[in-house]
Amino acid sequence: MPKTAPRKHSRDLKKGETAVRLNRYLSIAGVSSRRKADEYILAGRVSVNGRVVTDLGTKVRPGTDSVFFNEKQVVALDPGVYIILNKPKDCITTLSDERGRRSVLDVVNYPRRIFPVGRLDRNTTGALILTNDGDFANLMMHPRNKVPKSYLVTTDRPVSPADLRDLAAGISLSDGRTAPADVHLVPGSKNRVVGMTIREGRNRQIHRMFGAKGYGVDKLDRVAYGPVSYEGLSRGDWRLLSPAEVRALRGMAGAGADDTGTGPAGPAGKSSSRASVRGKKPASRTNRRPDRRTGTPSGRKRPPGPRRV
Repeated sequence: MPKTAPRKHSRDLKKGETAVRLNRYLSIAGVSSRRKADEYILAGRVSVNGRVVTDLGTKVRPGTDSVFFNEKQVVALDPGVYIILNKPKDCITTLSDERGRRSVLDVVNYPRRIFPVGRLDRNTTGALILTNDGDFANLMMHPRNKVPKSYLVTTDRPVSPADLRDLAAGISLSDGRTAPADVHLVPGSKNRVVGMTIREGRNRQIHRMFGAKGYGVDKLDRVAYGPVSYEGLSRGDWRLLSPAEVRALRGMAGAGADDTGTGPAGPAGKSSSRASVRGKKPASRTNRRPDRRTGTPSGRKRPPGPRRV
């Protein structure tokens, strides 16, 4: 049984050496969020240089200290990886599947450990973010941050104006009433395609909302996650987010300026999209008619080039 390290372990650093909090190290390495990492540390599941540490103030030197979680070594501190995937159909968002179905990790096939931020149903397509940053994922998914997610919903019959107003105001479901949503009918769709932006993440929420009004959902496509869309990406293509896009996502979730992160290889520049499928005007930008194919404002520069593996 490893001995418990003395409290001075992390603070006895040589001049000029850099160190990071242990919970941050575990988070960036993709083990968990910082809050969950604190629980692991207190439970004695983390060791540094062969000794169990339970001091939440512990710091480690990346590349120098050996960190183990559940007796397995945690790789050296990795820079953040932030990916946008245009998810195809017939593809699940779980990390593993006992039935051997194709997952988003098979589609991206990234050489380092990443995981999806939230879930999309197997046959729901569109914008999905993947990362190795547990804190970032928790920030995006936490209900209090109300990060908007924009969809195109294709129904089995035309949607009436009255039902559209009800969907916008909120629908009573078994787990409570939904929050107000931004909705509109996509021009030229014969009232069967609805642009919808929600700020919640309930299980199959959009299917249930339309089902409560008597509509079936034939197709569901997420066109944007916060300010980032899949514009320019074919189904199954992905790209790294730019540092500006990561900052925009964190800012939308209410993260402080000193909590911003950057991707290691994404090209710098403007966020690839402020796309929503309509509703409120984007800041400092005039409202433009959504593109009929994607639901995102037209006339934009294409985002950084896609990758297909």
